[in-house]
Amino acid sequence: MSADDARAVRGLEEVKRSFNVCFGGPAGQAVLIYLADFCRAAESCVAIGSKGGPIDMNRTMILEGRREVFLEMQKFLNLTPEHLFLLATGRSYRTGDTDDE
Repeated sequence: MSADDARAVRGLEEVKRSFNVCFGGPAGQAVLIYLADFCRAAESCVAIGSKGGPIDMNRTMILEGRREVFLEMQKFLNLTPEHLFLLATGRSYRTGDTDDE
């Protein structure tokens, strides 16, 4: 790993640590539960118009933006800094790998 890559990983470690401090306790968990619902973490973001009309594209895009933010937060809470770095730089990793590729 290059010096620039190592610096980027350290930056991701700091952000991940901040996420864990924010959301690791009971209050943070309550916020995540609320955001999971608000951001439609486990449901479709497609918004059907009133009375079963056509898809409301503007509302759908707003909901998808919410979901994208939640997924980004989830990624930081669930992945190692090294895995975050690999994904951010377009590289893949095998589940269970902790070594650099």
